[in-house]
Amino acid sequence: MELLHRLTRRQLDALRAVEGEETEGRGAPLYRIAHRLGVSAPAALEHLGPLEALGLIERRRGKSRLTLRGRSCLVEYGRHHRVAERLFGRLGFSPEAACGAAREVDLALSHRTVERLCAAEGHPSVCPHGEAIPPCGSRRGGA
Repeated sequence: MELLHRLTRRQLDALRAVEGEETEGRGAPLYRIAHRLGVSAPAALEHLGPLEALGLIERRRGKSRLTLRGRSCLVEYGRHHRVAERLFGRLGFSPEAACGAAREVDLALSHRTVERLCAAEGHPSVCPHGEAIPPCGSRRGGA
C-alpha cells in the first residue's frame, strides 16, 4: 500500500501543520500544531503518533520535526493534489473549485495514476493557482 493511502486527511493536515510551524533548527511545538489544526493539544497529539510510527516526523522534547521521509511524502502529496487540480481546471472548474475537487480524490490516487494523468496533460509545470507541480519520476530521471 502506498504511503499516501495509509494517511487520513487529518493526519496529512497534521503533517502539513508540522511543516508550517517548524523553523530552522527547531521543531514545531504541540500547541502551535494544535492551533493550526483548530483542535486541542491532546487531539493534535493523536494525529502525530501515527505519523511518528510511519517515520514521517520525529518528536523530541515536546517538539515535532519532519523527517526526510515526511518531506518526501509532502512533495508527493503536492504532486497528487496539483495534478488533480490541473485536471479539474481543464474540465472548467475555477481554481478554488478545482482545489476542492482535488482534495476529495488526491489521497486516493495511486502514484501510477498520477504519472499517467501527468503524462496525458503533457507534464504541466503549474497548477491552476500557479503553484509548481513537482516533476514525475520519469521527468526526474526515474526517481
